[in-house]
Amino acid sequence: MSTSYKDLGLVNTTEMFAKAVEGGYAVPAYNFNNLEQLQAIIQACVETKSPVILQVSAGARKYANSNLLRNMARGAVEYAKELGCEIPIALHLDHGDTFELCKDCVDSGFSSVMIDGSHHSFEENIVLTKKVVEYAHANGVTVEGELGVLAGVEDDVVAEQSHYTKPEEVIEFVTRTGVDSLAISIGTSHGANKFTPDQCTRNADGVLIPPPLRFDILEEIEAQLPGFPIVLHGSSSVPQEDVETINKFGGALKDSVGIPEEQLRKAAKSAVCKINIDSDGRLAMTAAIRKVFVEKPGEFDPRKYLGPARDALKVLYMHKNTSVLGSANKA
Repeated sequence: MSTSYKDLGLVNTTEMFAKAVEGGYAVPAYNFNNLEQLQAIIQACVETKSPVILQVSAGARKYANSNLLRNMARGAVEYAKELGCEIPIALHLDHGDTFELCKDCVDSGFSSVMIDGSHHSFEENIVLTKKVVEYAHANGVTVEGELGVLAGVEDDVVAEQSHYTKPEEVIEFVTRTGVDSLAISIGTSHGANKFTPDQCTRNADGVLIPPPLRFDILEEIEAQLPGFPIVLHGSSSVPQEDVETINKFGGALKDSVGIPEEQLRKAAKSAVCKINIDSDGRLAMTAAIRKVFVEKPGEFDPRKYLGPARDALKVLYMHKNTSVLGSANKA
């Protein structure tokens, strides 16, 4: 028996993206797979009055159970009301790779799905994406497609090399598939190690500086698709203070580097209306947990280390909404 996202109190991304493109900001898309992550996301977005997209990867569905995640999203809607602000909330499948997975998510209450056919040929990508679009649209669900490939590793998404989106392909892809938004590759990357040291330069303090995003490609895509919703994946900035905390308290993260926040803010002012952030949240939570484990080695109550992790995540997301994505006060 299928469930409509409307019955869960969710919204799809149509109005979200239209407002974001017009307003020059990006809607945050935060991944979650447990209670503490969800609490932090909703608390941060309610306090900053930001719309939000709750992202669930295929790996998260396997880890946490698809029924639990769906009902957690329902609970998130009620939690936001309880906190005093009825913010728009979408539930989105991140990097769906088959029609069957996307269909299952549509049937179980997701309001948005991504079909990632970027690992296929251009024609095969179109055929697969169009099939998902037709099914999703029949149920009022919005669809994100992808052109170009991001390097890096995150959950089940693995690619050794990136391939920039070709601006000359976007009109045909969007027209033939009917997608509602398009994820592009302009230099972002999955994971906490987005670039190798030889791809970066070092400043006077020895900090790795990544290559800049290809805004020239973004501008060409915007010229081809004026006002069309664009998505950036792999957009964590990898805060060095969290990396340092993790390493200080027993971690072994080497050469971790992310996308500078000022570049993401610049992108958010364009047609980029959805920015995905996952690794930054993992780093913030891990840093807080490691600190508790080292400073209080006798602690074994999960609430005493997951609580600080949740609080650190909330602070991070409030900062992203307010100072990076520009989504604060847009709910």
